[in-house]
Amino acid sequence: MSPATPFTKILVANRGEIALRIIATAHAMGYDTVAVCSEADADAPHVRAADQAVAIGASAPSQSYLNIEALIAAARASGADAVHPGYGFLAENEAFAAACAEAGLVFIGPTARAIHAMGDKAAAKRLMREAGVPCIPGFHSEDPADQSEERLAAAAARIGYPVMIKATAGGGGRGMRRVPSPQGFAEALRSARSEALHAFGDATVLLERAIEAPRHVEIQVFADRHGQVVHLGERDCSVQRRHQKLVEESPSPAVDTALRQQMGATAVAAARAIAYEGAGTLEFLLDAQGRYYFMEMNTRLQVEHAVTEALTGLDLVEWQIRVAAGEPLPLQQQDIRLEGHAIEVRLCAEDAAAGFLPRSGVLRRWRPAPGVRVDHALRDGATVPPFYDSMIAKLVAHGRTREDARRRLARALRATVALGVTTNQDFLARCLEHPVFAAGGATTDFIARHETQLLSRDDGAQRRALAVAAWLLQATDGGEWGVDDTLAPHWPVGMRLALDGQPAAVRLTRRGPRRFEAEVDGLSHTIEAVSIGDGEARCALDGVIEGFSFAREGSLMWLGHRGRQYGVEDHTRAPALRRTDDRADGRVLATMNGRVVSVLVAVGERVQAGSAVLVLEAMKMEHVHSAPVSGTVGALHVGAGEQVTARRLVVEIVPDGAAARPS
Repeated sequence: MSPATPFTKILVANRGEIALRIIATAHAMGYDTVAVCSEADADAPHVRAADQAVAIGASAPSQSYLNIEALIAAARASGADAVHPGYGFLAENEAFAAACAEAGLVFIGPTARAIHAMGDKAAAKRLMREAGVPCIPGFHSEDPADQSEERLAAAAARIGYPVMIKATAGGGGRGMRRVPSPQGFAEALRSARSEALHAFGDATVLLERAIEAPRHVEIQVFADRHGQVVHLGERDCSVQRRHQKLVEESPSPAVDTALRQQMGATAVAAARAIAYEGAGTLEFLLDAQGRYYFMEMNTRLQVEHAVTEALTGLDLVEWQIRVAAGEPLPLQQQDIRLEGHAIEVRLCAEDAAAGFLPRSGVLRRWRPAPGVRVDHALRDGATVPPFYDSMIAKLVAHGRTREDARRRLARALRATVALGVTTNQDFLARCLEHPVFAAGGATTDFIARHETQLLSRDDGAQRRALAVAAWLLQATDGGEWGVDDTLAPHWPVGMRLALDGQPAAVRLTRRGPRRFEAEVDGLSHTIEAVSIGDGEARCALDGVIEGFSFAREGSLMWLGHRGRQYGVEDHTRAPALRRTDDRADGRVLATMNGRVVSVLVAVGERVQAGSAVLVLEAMKMEHVHSAPVSGTVGALHVGAGEQVTARRLVVEIVPDGAAARPS
């Protein structure tokens, strides 16, 4: 390859916030850009931001963003001579990198050879051992016989439980399962393989010893084609759910100067060992004794690259583009400075209280907080589709100290408005505010260990939300419940509401000009109206003036307050609500919008309560749906490959001792 590889127009083979991020830097550097889009993204912000755009297929990733032929054709049609893959999708796909090279396109990333070397986790570990990088004890063989359940179970017994099952072609927590004992090994293996096959097209797995409660610490490296390699410090990514990162920070509270230099030197040596080029990240587990073990190398830009940018003041996308054009690295190791502390959180469309199930829908109101960096591709009315990753935005705060950054980011989360789709916003704020995280003590079991506190329900906050929602529902109906102070007191209005699906009765009374009383669950709250504007309301609630954000869809009121979102529906004019338990009568409902991966039972089959009956895929993760009762499968309402909406009836089980439902 020649030292210089000039190009003028970059096709961004991605979507959402990372596509916008790349487009912005490319434009600042004077490059034209081309966006690609699926049917679901035809009017997305990244399409509008680019100079040109090409539609590449249906909404499903396999028919659009994972379609190599369609992406190469889009580059040819638009005249692009370089491709930036972003992260996710094909960013670490050696076949895509090779196809770009074969088509005469500059791939803004490592070579296909380097991607291949590190893309197979087992092969990568062999290379790293040869380079002197410490690795976790484990087992892997590509011999099909060694991939049998019996051989893998025997290997797990030799390694010792708990063990980790990992897809060799995997990443982002997909195809990964922690198995605490032999009893759960077979089911975990099946699930990991199925998820890996659908995510990466390869069901091969490896096994590793599970290191208990480690830190997840990664080192950002950069290399050019002139033999220079540097590292840009570490990032601590220990706060995770389902092996996927939620909070990232730098520097790590567990890494001192000496360890940073040691881990940095190890990462640089690893990159040199494979003649790496571009941005990459070496990921390690760090135990309580300060020993670190190589896990994998991500041969791409990371979601959390913004944390490193905040500390260094550098634009890592610009570095990627310059390296791909054949330029030397802009700085040498001694010139790189890490200033202050930075923390990032991933705002995801998911329900933390429901096991982090992904959610999709329409974002009715979006107002990111000022004062921090927010990477997103959102706007009022934006659709969050069920086909892609659940992350919808990143918030990054930088401060002189860790406490400065933590405090700023927690406040930014409380000030951000995201209404209409359930997100993990409040959960993230609680993570940052938890005393263990505040003290810098979070390890990879942080969420599991403190789940009760992080997910606890605030009954008082819910009552207050119902009171304000009742007032706003009446006020936005155009009646005398707003801020008109010329009206006399009003007889009480009884309202039947539902907060996040749970029925509640509210009695709303006008007590005077601008003054109201709302009785919720026998407790009264006073409301004195101050103002109601475009999606914003202010009132004195129990004597304290506060602001609330809201968005209304007919009888549904989305209410936001201090980073919490409440969905309140007015059923006053509808038939009376009753509390139901969908699981008690054997009905299995889809927990989210998604695609049916497989139906695991047949009509007439006997099942036990808790046994798997169906697997649904949403936002690149698989979700097993289980039998709520023991009984006989009475009906199947979906088939493999079918798209379903949340709460759709998918399977019916006739409980033992019950008569079958009439069909």
